[in-house]
Amino acid sequence: MSRRGAPGRALARFWTAVIIVLGGGAALLQWLGPPPVSTPPTPRPAASASSALAPPAPPPAASPARPNEPAPARAATTIPAQPGGPIAPPDPLLLVASPQDPKAMLPRIGPDGATPMQVYARAFDTSDPRPRIGLIVAGIGESADESEAAIDLPGAVTLAFSPYSVDPGQLLAEARSKGHEILISLPLEPAGYPLNNAGDEALLVTAPEGQNLTRLDWALSRIEGYVGATGAMDGMYGERFAASPVLLATLERRLAARGLLYVDPRVGQPDPAWVTGRTADVIVDEPAVGPTIDANLDKLETIARAHGSALGVVGWPGPTTVEMVADWAGTLAAKGLVLAPVTALVKRPPAPSPETNAGKP
Repeated sequence: MSRRGAPGRALARFWTAVIIVLGGGAALLQWLGPPPVSTPPTPRPAASASSALAPPAPPPAASPARPNEPAPARAATTIPAQPGGPIAPPDPLLLVASPQDPKAMLPRIGPDGATPMQVYARAFDTSDPRPRIGLIVAGIGESADESEAAIDLPGAVTLAFSPYSVDPGQLLAEARSKGHEILISLPLEPAGYPLNNAGDEALLVTAPEGQNLTRLDWALSRIEGYVGATGAMDGMYGERFAASPVLLATLERRLAARGLLYVDPRVGQPDPAWVTGRTADVIVDEPAVGPTIDANLDKLETIARAHGSALGVVGWPGPTTVEMVADWAGTLAAKGLVLAPVTALVKRPPAPSPETNAGKP
């Protein structure tokens, strides 16, 4: 065999070996079959802030909103949309459990600074130049028929629910659906006590401070979703309790800390000094007879024209009073007046002086 033919034979042997190996490998693969198809694992979603594996993220820090300023951004369902619309339902962010009863909820300023007096307010066109008249009807929840009649009044009428109402849920829902702002009446010791009795949970002049504060929390927890409180309750006005500067200041400061307003029903008294609010100008149904009611409604109109606004209180939703108020309310637009919710009439308290703060209760 010549040397010249050796490389050709070696190359032939090499390719023959390659073919044999490849052929054997192909036969082996055919015998084993195709490999099983595996689905790539789905990436695990990141845990959300409300996940059970992670605690909820704390809300951003915010200073409490100043009264009567626009509320911070919230869910659309919690902001009054337009005049005449329904009032927002109770917002869990504006509620906190009572120290006395974990099942009872108290109002509070929300973590974003929103207040009950903002979130549960009836929308009102503040650019309306007409003199404003507000009307509060107290005693709601004590009599179903009379309460229903009051709820049928125009939506700009504010309704004050009695803390002694039994199961007021349906009445509250109806009131909100018709656009009424809601207050809670506080059982403050009235004139003529004990002949005039504000009930077993009344805040009394002679009671220890702790007892009065416990009773205040009890009253505030009776309903939810209201803009503030008033001393008007079932024809009583808390005169003896509110006559004490220390007791009244403590009450007002407690309400302010919860983002609530306060309406003092004692005609002729100064406006609240420690909380956004207003003092009533006229008790409409005192006494609840036709000529007096008519004269008092006229008085509200006169005050509104003279001062730009007026606030009246109805102590009890009696049939005569409610009927006369309904008829009267229908005449206001033609007289150049407008019926306004209480949040459109309240005023901020004056800034306390250093001397006042030094002696605060």
